Amino acid sequence: MANIVDTAVSAGSFNTLVAAVKAAGLVDTLKGTGPFTVFAPTDDAFAKLPTGTVDALLKDVPKLKKILTYHVVSGKVMAADVTKMTSATTVEGSDVKIDASEGVKINDSTVTTADVAADNGVIHIIDTVLMPA
Repeated sequence: MANIVDTAVSAGSFNTLVAAVKAAGLVDTLKGTGPFTVFAPTDDAFAKLPTGTVDALLKDVPKLKKILTYHVVSGKVMAADVTKMTSATTVEGSDVKIDASEGVKINDSTVTTADVAADNGVIHIIDTVLMPA
């Protein structure tokens, strides 16, 4: 099995996320022992952002790092565990809201695919980029 970064690369639908992780200097962290739970926005999720947002973020490493770490929770939290939670504290330091009443929503984003296994954690694929307050 591959680590979180290599799993995202091989999936082929996370090119923007992988580029952002590289720009923010988080590759070694997310290839580390973990375990990590990553709410991973697809390329389509990044495409929903206003024009120029991604380019601006790639040039603002502190802000980029804050946004990316807002997508990561320490520990391996599988879908069965997520559905019992109402919030989770991110590596960024603030909480995301979890609503499992109809599918699973993380803030305003929907989990489209859960429990993508990696050797240092788990990825839950989401359809919208999460933005910390």
